[in-house]
Amino acid sequence: MIARRWWETRRFALAAVLLAAVPLLWPAVPPLTDMPGHIGRYHVAASLADSPVLQRHWRYDWQLIGNLGVDLAVLPLVPWLGVEGAAKLVVALIPPLTVAGLILLSRTVHGRMSPVTPFAFPLAYGFPFQLGFVNFALSAALALSALALWIRMRPGPWRGALFVPIALLLWVAHCFGWAMLCLFAFGSELTVLRLAGQGWRRAVLHAGLRCLPLAPPLLLMLGGGAAGAGGSAVSWEWLAKPGWVASLLRERWGAYDVAGATLLVLLCWAGLRTAALTTNRQLAAAAAMGALAWLALPYRLMGGAYVDMRIVPMVIALLIVAIAVRPGRERLAGRLALAGVAFFGVRIATTTIAFAQIAAGQERAAAIGALVPRGASVLVAVRVTCPAWSDDRLTHVAGLVLARRDIFDNSEWTLPGQQLLRDLRPDAGPDRGDPSHLVYDPRCELPSADLPTLARRFNRRAFRYVWTIGFPNLQPPAPDLQPVAQDGPSTLYRVTASSD
Repeated sequence: MIARRWWETRRFALAAVLLAAVPLLWPAVPPLTDMPGHIGRYHVAASLADSPVLQRHWRYDWQLIGNLGVDLAVLPLVPWLGVEGAAKLVVALIPPLTVAGLILLSRTVHGRMSPVTPFAFPLAYGFPFQLGFVNFALSAALALSALALWIRMRPGPWRGALFVPIALLLWVAHCFGWAMLCLFAFGSELTVLRLAGQGWRRAVLHAGLRCLPLAPPLLLMLGGGAAGAGGSAVSWEWLAKPGWVASLLRERWGAYDVAGATLLVLLCWAGLRTAALTTNRQLAAAAAMGALAWLALPYRLMGGAYVDMRIVPMVIALLIVAIAVRPGRERLAGRLALAGVAFFGVRIATTTIAFAQIAAGQERAAAIGALVPRGASVLVAVRVTCPAWSDDRLTHVAGLVLARRDIFDNSEWTLPGQQLLRDLRPDAGPDRGDPSHLVYDPRCELPSADLPTLARRFNRRAFRYVWTIGFPNLQPPAPDLQPVAQDGPSTLYRVTASSD
């Protein structure tokens, strides 16, 4: 038996998995863009039955939809850890699960972990995760391990029986994570059949038949009651697609993040073109299917945005994991392993710094919420500047005040079929939920009301407070708004009695 090299050992694998969690250990709340809003929703789901205050503003309609992964994991933990502690624990497990899935894939296709694989580990903190798409990120992490199991098992009744519940589990976590597994598994099976000598038509047909155990979620979606087709708008942003590749590691410092993404893309190219390296065809074909989906998918679909972007980090991760060093190139293997670990370590260190900075800014912005009476209704207006590689991630910080003060605000997602949260405030009119709270700068060229317009139009009977975030010091945006407090980026106004 050939001795395992240091990067192939279980100790290294465990260290890599544990290291992936480090950036999320310090912040009390994972400092991801959408995370505060998710925490607000978790709080309503966990506390609504016992809170008459929340019952004035919200309802929570339980049903089966393909977007429940972190929600279902957090809610049982809330009685012991509180909503913020439970959310932190579950979300902090997602990057380690992603790294573990990459390691399992590498060992499955190469026999041992390739020295190139550590380069893929930072993609656990890729742009979809940074945006706070945590249900998708959890489903994608589980999909990596599921793909490793799919490749390891031989086609037959046992694999079919096992993957029916796996497919359903992934779909419940997030429908796009399940769709990715279907694409990747199909690409893998197609390659196996082509290498066995089948022609393209037969190979495509047989690969589809082999993937039928992954199809049961389609029955739920076609039935209409569980799919959640919330929102019918579909739009493509073709010019943005190359930007999603540059945004692989988008976090806080543009030049640094783009340099890291460029390194990963060049590594993928080297794996396909360099004689000293080889690329596993199954994973390469799986990545190719993902790349085709990235090209074909719209930016907005079923009420969700960034649809095409989400798959890009997983495509690059599969291509990197597919790369191995040819036998006899031990020195190159060792150098690549060291370089990959160094890249992973540097990215973890800078992510830890970035998260500490972002978390401090979010907490400062949310601190003004302590002055809001419990159960109050608050109109939130958040300034969004463009262009910006990074921001302070304050667009959904009001969710923390919802979780702490039981407020009603207009920044939550209540889209049917995509979330289970519903508001009970028709009097709020167009300011009932996301994205009515976003006030884009003119250079963004995105539709939104400016702050004076928003301050004039809102229903004074629906909202008793106005909370602006990210606006420079200015006079009250409407005569009947009385300043209560200002702290950092936040200014809180009370709607005066004369507006009744």
